[in-house]
Amino acid sequence: MTETVATEHSVVDFWFDPTCPFAWATSRWMLEVEKVRSVKTNWHVMSLAVLNEGRDELPEDYKAHLKTAWGPVRVLIKAAQEHDDDVIGKLYTAMGTLIHQEKVQDRDEVVRRALEIVGLPANLADVAHTDEVDDALRVSHSEGISRVGQDVGTPIVAFNGTAFFGPVITRVPKGELAGELFDASVTLASYPHFFEIKRSRTESPVTEL
Repeated sequence: MTETVATEHSVVDFWFDPTCPFAWATSRWMLEVEKVRSVKTNWHVMSLAVLNEGRDELPEDYKAHLKTAWGPVRVLIKAAQEHDDDVIGKLYTAMGTLIHQEKVQDRDEVVRRALEIVGLPANLADVAHTDEVDDALRVSHSEGISRVGQDVGTPIVAFNGTAFFGPVITRVPKGELAGELFDASVTLASYPHFFEIKRSRTESPVTEL
């Protein structure tokens, strides 16, 4: 039997915007990977609103979406500041379930209900419509984006320190299949001269898990 490339030392750093369905699908894959491989996922916040600042050519409906995307990421940053980084993954799961599975459109409702689900103080929601934590949000965002460049989206995933935009998946593999996809990702990341694989996407993420 050959030794798996995903060793007990595997570490994944994952940057996400909770409103992004692609990041959601990939993040749920990482939770499946943790069931079958010895790996620790560290969750970090990035922002599609920050990423797309100044891009006037965007469609109007996407611009409207970006205006509502500030609240959840601000609350995630504030929660980590007042508690610890471990709350980021838990709060992301709560927000993402409401956004992508329950299809809750009101971001204030998403924030309020997610805080309640995780057991965090309701007053953390107060930061959603202020710029109080925007400097810290931009730092977290830049830590991810600086590893891959500006011409990307979410998620940004670093495998043992080597970061890529993606993997972009539309279905969440389970069990050993999730582990095999992770092994392949680690293998690609381990080669210092590998940069990208891409093909046209023919479907949107299936977020109802």
